[in-house]
Amino acid sequence: MRLLLGFVALSLCVYHADATTGATILTSPESVVNQTSATLSCNITNPPSPIKGNHWMKDGTVITKTRSESAGSTTQFTIETIGNTDGGVYTCVFETDPISQSTIEVKTVPHVKAYKDSEHGNENDKGVMACVSHSYPPPTDWMWYMVKEDGSNMAIANGTDRYEIKSQPNKTYLYISTLNMETDMGDYICQGQNELGVASAKIHLRVRSRLAALWPFLGIVAEVIVLVAIIFIYEKKRKPDEITDDDDSGSAPLKTNADTNHKDKNVRQRNSN
Repeated sequence: MRLLLGFVALSLCVYHADATTGATILTSPESVVNQTSATLSCNITNPPSPIKGNHWMKDGTVITKTRSESAGSTTQFTIETIGNTDGGVYTCVFETDPISQSTIEVKTVPHVKAYKDSEHGNENDKGVMACVSHSYPPPTDWMWYMVKEDGSNMAIANGTDRYEIKSQPNKTYLYISTLNMETDMGDYICQGQNELGVASAKIHLRVRSRLAALWPFLGIVAEVIVLVAIIFIYEKKRKPDEITDDDDSGSAPLKTNADTNHKDKNVRQRNSN
């Protein structure tokens, strides 16, 4: 029984010889596959020089919180919860001269997400939809489907009809030339697959009439016309009222001949006296 347990424990650990430094690093486990949590461990023997510290990296980027000045030959890193974006290549680094390091792969089932849950395009224009995956290993196979009216999925073949599929390890694009309102509007599914499983995401495509883009402009023009008409009518009705108001509110009355004659008569009377 002890021999069996010892064999199992040994199978979870792998010795990696660093060809650059000549050091031997024991990693545990060799890889993490579809787990919810994990503790990664490295133990170095025969370092090329005294150890000045250690740290861990994920996909070539240093995990800052793991930096240590410990001169010990063992280092550990715990992933308490392995989510969709936690998969990748983890590297334990011993700060020797030269640097000694080894890697442990953390693998997860694929996680596929639409770049946008809803896309839209104008009729006769070119449409594009995209999906991404942040899992490790990245999908090795991408597929696109169109959801038919009966709920079944119709596979879209690359380079046929009006469809073109361009895929990279962590993303995929579906291009549709000359969008058609009747045949292209609806739901689409992007599907990614790696060695651990399959995942997919759904995108709804809306196709608008080419005239739809003119409606906002026509609405603005109509508003301007109505506004100008209102201002014109208002000004036309307002001008006669303004003249009447000015006469009533303060215009000086015109002098008459009777007033002038009366003043002259008064002056002559004062002179004669």
